[in-house]
Amino acid sequence: MYKNKKIIFFQHLLIWLVLFTMPYVLSYGQEQDLNRLVAHYLIPMVFYAIIFYLNFYILIDKFLFPKKTIQFFVINLVVIALFMLLKEQIEDAFFEGITRRPAGTVEKAGPPIKLFIYIQMITYAAPLLFSIAIKTTKRWVKTEAEKKEADNFKLQTELQHLRYQLQPHFFFNSLNNIYSLVDISPDKAKSTIHSLGKLMRYLLYETNTEFVPLSKEIEFMRKYIDLMKLRLTDKTEIESSFSVSESQIQIAPLLFISLIENAFKHGVSANKNSIISIDMTTTGNVVDFTIENHNFPKQDNDKSGSGIGLANLEKRLQLLYPNKHTFEKELKAGVYRVNLKLET
Repeated sequence: MYKNKKIIFFQHLLIWLVLFTMPYVLSYGQEQDLNRLVAHYLIPMVFYAIIFYLNFYILIDKFLFPKKTIQFFVINLVVIALFMLLKEQIEDAFFEGITRRPAGTVEKAGPPIKLFIYIQMITYAAPLLFSIAIKTTKRWVKTEAEKKEADNFKLQTELQHLRYQLQPHFFFNSLNNIYSLVDISPDKAKSTIHSLGKLMRYLLYETNTEFVPLSKEIEFMRKYIDLMKLRLTDKTEIESSFSVSESQIQIAPLLFISLIENAFKHGVSANKNSIISIDMTTTGNVVDFTIENHNFPKQDNDKSGSGIGLANLEKRLQLLYPNKHTFEKELKAGVYRVNLKLET
C-alpha cells in the first residue's frame, strides 16, 4: 500500500511538472515574456491545482458523494469566484505592466465582459470536472473490487456449506452399508472404511483451496461411486468412464459430486431395472461431463440426498466460470441427462 501511494504521488507530480513546463517547451527558441507567462499561465495553473486537490481529497467525499450537491457546487462557485478575483488582484499589484496599455495606444474592442467571465468560469471548472471524473472512477473501481471480494467470500461460504452438507450424508449412508458388510465380508468392510477415511480426508483438508487438480477430483468421485454401490442391488447398473488425458487441469472442488449424488438419489429403484451412466472427457482445457440416469421421482418427505440441488450448482458456476461453461439438463423418455462443460 505504501509503495502504491508513492507511485501515485510521483504520477501526480510528473503530470503537474509537465503542465507547468509546457509553455517553456512549446516556446523553445522563441523570445519569452516571463511576466506574461507567470501572470497568465503559472498563477492560474496553481489555482487549478488547488481546485483539483481541494475537491479530490475533501469536497467530493464530504459533499458530492453524500448527495449534498447544492452545497458542493455553491462552495466550488465561491472558490472559483475568489480565485478569479485574486488573479485580477495579483495581476494589478505585481504585473501592472502587462495589463495596462501604454499611453497613446488605441484601445481595441475586446470580448464582452460576460463572455470573458463565462470563459474564465469554464477554464476554472475544468480541474473540478477532472477531479470528479477521476474520483468517481476510483470509487467505482473500489466498489467493483469490494463486490468481487464479497462474491468470492459468498462463493467460499457456499462451497463450505456444500462440503458440510455432503459430508454427513454419504458418511452416515456409508457407515450403514459398512455395518451390513461386517458379518458378511469383514475384509471388504475394512477396505471400505479405508476408502471412506480417504474421502473424509479429501473433504476436510484438500478442498479448502480455490482450485484442485482434476485428477484428485476424479479419484474422489470414483471412491464415492464405489461407496454408493454398496447399497445397490443387481437391478441397478453403474457405468463410469473418466477418459482424462490432460493431467494439469485445475478445477473448483466438488462441482460434479452433487450431480452424481443427484443421480443416485433419483436414478435407483428397489423393484425396477435402471442404469446410471457417468462419462468425463477432456479436450485441451475443456472438461466435458455427462451423467444419465433413469428418473424415479422421490416423495417430498424423502430426505435422502444432500439437498444442495442443481440450482445451487448453477449459481456456483456463474460465479466461478462466468461465460466459460455450459450447463444443460433434460428429461426425455424417463431418462434424466445432464451435461456440464467447463473451460478451465
